[in-house]
Amino acid sequence: MPKIVDHEARRRRLAEAVWTLTLRDGLEGVTLRKVAVEAGVSMGQVQHYYATRESLVRDAIDRAVRALNARIEESVGTAGPSSAETTLRECLRAMLARDPESLRLLQLSVAVVGKAISDPAMATVLAPGSGELLDFTAALITAARQGRGVPALDDDRTDADICWNLATSLGVDVALGQRSPDEALRVLDHHLDRLLA
Repeated sequence: MPKIVDHEARRRRLAEAVWTLTLRDGLEGVTLRKVAVEAGVSMGQVQHYYATRESLVRDAIDRAVRALNARIEESVGTAGPSSAETTLRECLRAMLARDPESLRLLQLSVAVVGKAISDPAMATVLAPGSGELLDFTAALITAARQGRGVPALDDDRTDADICWNLATSLGVDVALGQRSPDEALRVLDHHLDRLLA
């Protein structure tokens, strides 16, 4: 009977190797050969899935972005059926790397973002979010203000954009060790308290 191969698991394993190498040696230290060694597979297996280093790195980065987005969605899910304000806070707090896996993903994003100067596709790694995300966040801000009895404003989408940029910036500080997650959380909460007051 032929062996059943989980191709997705193999790609994930190779992406993990890219992440490890990037955090250890920087993105420029990633080669197909090093990925093969790190993943414990043959060079042929790496080339079977990725013809070039660029395609491998791009897939690994896309997976990191999706994983970071999944952490945000997980934070919302963990909050359960709650107020708009709680959901808003949990979404933004997910960028502050308060657990080892989130920290690793954020550090990887920071390691890659410098490449965005020569490769604009890399800029999506720390982008504050899509239009959908900003619309969703703006709706949360509107509902959170209503929940506090505060009149609605006409610039909630701009406030949503500011919130994501602040959370991303604070997350970068945490990833670089410039402030602790608790310090970042205090700054974020201070901003949200003023925004919603």
